[in-house]
Amino acid sequence: MATITSAPATWAKPETQKTANLWNKFMAFADTQNKNRTLWFLVSLVSQGVLFLPIPAVLIFYFDAPELILAVTLILFFLNVVAGMGGSSIRTMLTLFATSAIINTLMILIFTI
Repeated sequence: MATITSAPATWAKPETQKTANLWNKFMAFADTQNKNRTLWFLVSLVSQGVLFLPIPAVLIFYFDAPELILAVTLILFFLNVVAGMGGSSIRTMLTLFATSAIINTLMILIFTI
């Protein structure tokens, strides 16, 4: 028995070191949030509906922005709704939510400055 337990484990894969970039950290966070999938869908739905859907109206009427931003905002909203209700993975839901938040924030910055 001593020879079996003291033998080196050559069949085991060597531990690979992951680079700690922002994308890998975000994916590791997304993997830990799988049990909170419904909560993230509700956060996405409420924030899209309350914060992001009024953006085109304000930007179009007050800052003379093009009407294309209305289409962009609605597409992002419905992408989040379909991803949440369609059973997409938590990685997809969080990526779509973060992408829509970044795009809407960029639209605000571009058309108000």
